[in-house]
Amino acid sequence: MPFRQIYGDLLAQEVEAIVNAANSGLSQGGGVCGAIFAAAGAQELTKACAALGGCPTGQAVITPGFKLAKYVIHAVGPIWRGGQSGESELLASCYRESLKLAMANGLKSVAFPLISAGIYGYPKTKALKVATTAITDFLAKNSSDLDVLLVLRP
Repeated sequence: MPFRQIYGDLLAQEVEAIVNAANSGLSQGGGVCGAIFAAAGAQELTKACAALGGCPTGQAVITPGFKLAKYVIHAVGPIWRGGQSGESELLASCYRESLKLAMANGLKSVAFPLISAGIYGYPKTKALKVATTAITDFLAKNSSDLDVLLVLRP
């Protein structure tokens, strides 16, 4: 159950699944989401996401990864509203739900960005603490050979 934090390019990681910091409509956005759509093949990924009909905040869904990886896991993080609107629990839920999907699909490796810490405005230090705790706790409670990377921007 190795969990590592690294600095680098999320899209360059050799993993079975890349996690997308998605919006609730699962549509192509900016930032890491836009880069994932472009790398996977925007037309194919858009069609796969449209078939799912959206995803609520704090949840995750999985699609084929097309040209990028075996799968893309789309996790919808919360917009930062000052920390008093349940943001930390919703953010932790994104990581847990993504890891559940990875395990349910028999994956051996997954790479996460720092969800919600970009255009959704979640303070990076707070987002990192939530991510680290959620991933570590999940892996400790679930016997798994899953290799988890949290890929931070240099």
